[in-house]
Amino acid sequence: MNLLRALLVLFLVLVSVYTGLVIRDHGWNLFPVFFGDMAKVGWPGQFNLDFTCMLALSGLWVAYRHRFRPAGLALGLGAFVGGVLFLSVYLLIVSFRVKGDIRALLLGEG
Repeated sequence: MNLLRALLVLFLVLVSVYTGLVIRDHGWNLFPVFFGDMAKVGWPGQFNLDFTCMLALSGLWVAYRHRFRPAGLALGLGAFVGGVLFLSVYLLIVSFRVKGDIRALLLGEG
């Protein structure tokens, strides 16, 4: 569990720094570039589509963990929109709440 937590912290720091640099150099203009690449039907667009599907699965999984209750749906939306910046923090918090029980981490508590 400690290795997973360390990996989550690494992801959070790495993506936060990278995102900050991109925002500094290119601004907040993500969506036109992201969806523009998809509209061109090239490899960057294929990656973006694949990534969007992974984000959707992440959001559905988080919502499932919370049995699709309103709070779980909100957290699922956070996972879909926030990507690893959201999910790394979410998983770190949950990993401590479930006291390292990987089953409870993955499936939620009944």
